[in-house]
Amino acid sequence: MADETASPSLNILAQYTKDLSFENPGAPRSLQARDKAPNININVNVNANPLSETDFDVVLTLSAEAKDDNKVVFAAELVYGGVFRITGFPQEHMLPLLFIECPRLLFPFARQIIADVTRNGGFPPLMIDPIDFAQMFSQRMAEEQVKAQTLNS
Repeated sequence: MADETASPSLNILAQYTKDLSFENPGAPRSLQARDKAPNININVNVNANPLSETDFDVVLTLSAEAKDDNKVVFAAELVYGGVFRITGFPQEHMLPLLFIECPRLLFPFARQIIADVTRNGGFPPLMIDPIDFAQMFSQRMAEEQVKAQTLNS
């Protein structure tokens, strides 16, 4: 008897830059040699929205801010998205696919854009370390459980 369910597949239909900004408020002074490296704070966020029964828009937001004492040296923000077609997976696998696998596939492209924009801004390229999206997802699920328990108390 032939299997009537389609074999699971995850395909990227499109990738796009939704928003990109780079600020170098102290230029050209900010480009001078420094005694110490600036402190760099990086934030990551992932969101997913259904477009149809099988297609999803997954958006990865990366923001990086470099500060020297309290002065902003540079700030970069990228909102990078992908349209994914997901078929043949059990429902319980959908959230991990959308919030772990999809951003993991988008990350190398987003990382390169941030590296290029910081280099084009006159700084060494900012190479963001690999991100553990599984750990981010687990943390997000734990926070959601705490919220749900607080609301039900």
